[in-house]
Amino acid sequence: LAGIWELDSPAPAFGGYSALVPISRRRMMAISDQGRRMMFNLPGAGEPNVRFGNSNKLFAKGGTRDIESVTLDPTGKIMLMGVEGANSIVATDRRWRGGRQVAPPLIAGWGRNSGAEAMVWLRDGRVVLLREITVGLLDSAAHEAVVFDGNPVNGARGHAFRFMAEPSFSTTDMAQMPDGRVLILMRRLVWPMPQRFAGRIVIADPREIRPGAVWHGQTVASLSSSLPVDNFEGMAILPERNGRLAVWIISDDNKGALQRTLLWKLTVDPADLPR
Repeated sequence: LAGIWELDSPAPAFGGYSALVPISRRRMMAISDQGRRMMFNLPGAGEPNVRFGNSNKLFAKGGTRDIESVTLDPTGKIMLMGVEGANSIVATDRRWRGGRQVAPPLIAGWGRNSGAEAMVWLRDGRVVLLREITVGLLDSAAHEAVVFDGNPVNGARGHAFRFMAEPSFSTTDMAQMPDGRVLILMRRLVWPMPQRFAGRIVIADPREIRPGAVWHGQTVASLSSSLPVDNFEGMAILPERNGRLAVWIISDDNKGALQRTLLWKLTVDPADLPR
């Protein structure tokens, strides 16, 4: 653990962040489940220099804009966003221009409030989506998942599989490390009123994904309840100069008075992680 910050703002567009993506080595974009974005400098990179934006031009008036997952293509030019409720994927550039939306049949049955919560565009060109909830009470560790051979908005072929990791935890985000493995953020509601959460970070190797098979992950971090843990839903990875990785995670405050927008920085030497 390198640091924890609480973010706050009087701006009405602030809060509810469910995805996090780096746009430079010192600047992040957080995206909310109301279809709004916030660009800001990371702590230690000078003034926050916050900029807000919205997705009004991406979605039809009155249409759902519950963005829960975001990923950039390997060139950093194309952005994919997973829209819960519509079970669709939107492709834009980094400024949210030229939006195109598709609803892949493979994720059509993922529910109105349990859709593609985690998505990553791998450097080999594939796009992986994980469903938020587990398969069911009798299988509380397996999640429905899909891997596309390329950009799904361009019609790339997809294959279903299952992801299995920490029992009774929901997947909320994932990001790829420089060595090709991915970290997957997970969380669980442990107490309803006021809401209290537990968090996990899981590692998995996307080279092991096979259509129709089970992709296994291993827990590498437990976000301790002795620290300020909230509803963590966004994660991004940035390299540090000393060979370590900075793992940034952000919480969705659900626009509630009893929850907060927290930003955590964790660091790790990837050589210390299990293979």
